[in-house]
Amino acid sequence: MAGIVADMAPGVSKFKVGEEVYGNIQDFNVPEKLKQLGTLAEYVAVEENLVALKPDNLSFEEAGSLPLALQTALEGFETANFQAGRSVFIVGGAGGVGTLVVQLAKHYFGASRVVATCSSSKVEFVKSLGADMVIDYTATKYEEITEKFDFVYDTIGESKNSFVVAKEDAPVVDITWPPTNPKAKFSSLTVRGDILERLRPYLESGKIKAVIDPTGPYHFNDVIEAFRYLETGRARGKVVVSSFPSSTSL
Repeated sequence: MAGIVADMAPGVSKFKVGEEVYGNIQDFNVPEKLKQLGTLAEYVAVEENLVALKPDNLSFEEAGSLPLALQTALEGFETANFQAGRSVFIVGGAGGVGTLVVQLAKHYFGASRVVATCSSSKVEFVKSLGADMVIDYTATKYEEITEKFDFVYDTIGESKNSFVVAKEDAPVVDITWPPTNPKAKFSSLTVRGDILERLRPYLESGKIKAVIDPTGPYHFNDVIEAFRYLETGRARGKVVVSSFPSSTSL
């Protein structure tokens, strides 16, 4: 979500009323029951440690599209203990998480080579995000790829097949549960506002960009249509729902 602080409970000190913030407000790792679930509302309650100040150069729609996908994308690299100078093969480079994995690999983690898969219509788009090579999965099978990689990052749950492009003993991370390959590492999700703060310079400089599917943003009145489109699996980047025009709060 992304929005404007409307009110604060006693003891809250990190933000002020009127400030623009964004974040993933659902921390499934907390031992107690979730305090808040879902953001399809004009107002939501959120703990201050889960959100961060919104970069000024991002619209509310762009900012709202980022936290869950960005935190997920970052965690996969940390799960693999990825180091600069290594190569990475990204399965699903045009999706909500995949578009950010490509950008993080190139501009944040310093990968020596970034190769990603997507459908034929999205090849040039994924190249524009920073991929050195893009493979059309409709035309090339994993077994036909001769190059081997230091890290395989699977964003769509195909690790049972995609693992063949990994070098021997190279980590394979799958962000879907359960991973389709029992040897793949499952990458969970750490939800904290300071993760977004760490990436703020890259967002402000434009090195890492929000990618919103061109069919959106969808208005609240069209939320069912937004979910129907999301379920087709054809989204490019994130599907965003906004209750206001793009110049105001989500």
